[in-house]
Amino acid sequence: MRATGRGPSVHRRAGGRLAALGLALGLLTAACAGGGTGAGASSGTSPGAASARAAAAEERLAENSIVPLEGAPPTPVLPVTVDSSDGRRVTVEDASRILPLNGGVAEIVFTLGLGDRVVGRDITATFEEARKLPQVTRAHDVSAESVLSLRPTVVLADTDTGPKEAVQQIRDAGVPVVVLDPATKLSDVTARTTRIAAALGVPEAGKALNKRMNDELAAAHAGVPEGSRPKVAFLYLRGSAAVYLIGGKGSGADSLLAAAGAVDAGTEAGLDRPFTPITTEALAQAQPDVILMMTKGLESVGGLDGLLQIPGIAQTPAGLNRRVVDMEDGVLLGFGPRTPLVIDILVDRVHQDG
Repeated sequence: MRATGRGPSVHRRAGGRLAALGLALGLLTAACAGGGTGAGASSGTSPGAASARAAAAEERLAENSIVPLEGAPPTPVLPVTVDSSDGRRVTVEDASRILPLNGGVAEIVFTLGLGDRVVGRDITATFEEARKLPQVTRAHDVSAESVLSLRPTVVLADTDTGPKEAVQQIRDAGVPVVVLDPATKLSDVTARTTRIAAALGVPEAGKALNKRMNDELAAAHAGVPEGSRPKVAFLYLRGSAAVYLIGGKGSGADSLLAAAGAVDAGTEAGLDRPFTPITTEALAQAQPDVILMMTKGLESVGGLDGLLQIPGIAQTPAGLNRRVVDMEDGVLLGFGPRTPLVIDILVDRVHQDG
């Protein structure tokens, strides 16, 4: 299967999945609609069910769409005063015009059922429901003028949002700005959801979304084959910029791989930084069974054949067996409501055939 940039693919075991798609859609639809159940979790314990869940997850990610919580959209109960990650206390009195300055934050807002209140987006909000909204960033920099022209009643940012002068200009105009810590690991997803729901006056919706995600993650993890612990190396590559890095502790991929029942090869090899330049020695130490990458990164080095030309990769078990899994850039480390779909796919793709 060739990487297309639209969704995840694995360069091995390409056949046999379409037959499972009917079962897959039923499994995943039930989990999303009902928030997941004990029955849903147990259904993921067989290899066939794991493959079915992965196939359905691929379909969902290919649609690039958000599945809101069931039922009527929540009604914000305001005002609320919340902690902002820049050390401030922020009071939100009106959530009728919400402007998230981060794609992951926007995804949570839409999934909470408040998408019809969102008035703009930043460049990283690329899912279908947000695509037609006005963009308020140039490259990754926020334009204060563009933000203020949309008359937001609350802005949601994170500590990486900048430039800081633009954020301060928005705040000086009287708009409440709630700053959040970035999500860099799986456990951050529920904490971030709780904070966003609290800031928008819909805490019960936040609890419901967290329950749904936790149930979906449990169902995905139930598909891990007993006794299977493959070593997976996350490689961050940008061939055009000569960036060749291997993930280690704190890369973000390490927490995803743990949830999928795999071992992060970089961390196992003693790499205690999020990213380290790739060397032949580092790869020889890591000895990954599978390589995990972002799709654009794989494309930037010429696909699988180009990847195998990087010194040391062809000599790893992953290189020898051509076992490379790639996933769309914005989804793989997005850490949001669609992250359980990522785990569904990883559970199926990184483990050996039974």
